[in-house]
Amino acid sequence: MRIKERPEYGTKHKPLAFPPQTTIRTALNKMAKLHYGSVIIINDNQNVIGIVTERDLMLRVLHKNKDIAQTKLSEVMTTNVYTARDDDNVYEWLRIMSDEHFRHLPIVNENDQLINVMSLGDFVSYTWPALFDRVREKTKTTIGRFYEVMLIAAALLGYALAVYIFFG
Repeated sequence: MRIKERPEYGTKHKPLAFPPQTTIRTALNKMAKLHYGSVIIINDNQNVIGIVTERDLMLRVLHKNKDIAQTKLSEVMTTNVYTARDDDNVYEWLRIMSDEHFRHLPIVNENDQLINVMSLGDFVSYTWPALFDRVREKTKTTIGRFYEVMLIAAALLGYALAVYIFFG
C-alpha cells in the first residue's frame, strides 16, 4: 500500500511548520494548542531542513535549562531528517522508522516541499488488521477446521500466563 492510499493521509491537518529562526516558545505554544508531537522546520522554499519533536524538547531544551523565549528552533532541531514521497510503500517506511527509531515522517512533493506528515501510529493502524488476517490464515492452514477454537484457547492461555507472571 502506498502512503497516499492511507485514509489518514487525506484527512490529516496541515503540517505544523516554522522557519528556523522561530523561538521554541512560539512553536511549543502552537504544538500544545493543536496537540502536535512535532514541528517541521522549513526554509523559504518550503523544503524540510529539520524537525523538532517532543523528545527533542525534553532532551535539548528542558534538560539543558534553555530559555524557550530566546532559543531558536534551529539550535535544537534534528537536521538529518528522513522524508518520503506520497507514492512510497507504507511497509517499507514502517520498517525504516522502526529500525531507525523515529516516529514522524515528513512527506514531500517532487520539489522536496513539505505537503504532509505521517506518524508511526498512522502506519501501525494499517498493519494490525493485515497482521491478524495473516495469523488467522496461517492458523487455519496449520491447525485445520478447529483453528478458531484453538486460537481462542491459545489466547486465553497466554493471557492467564501473563497475569500469573505479572500479578501471581
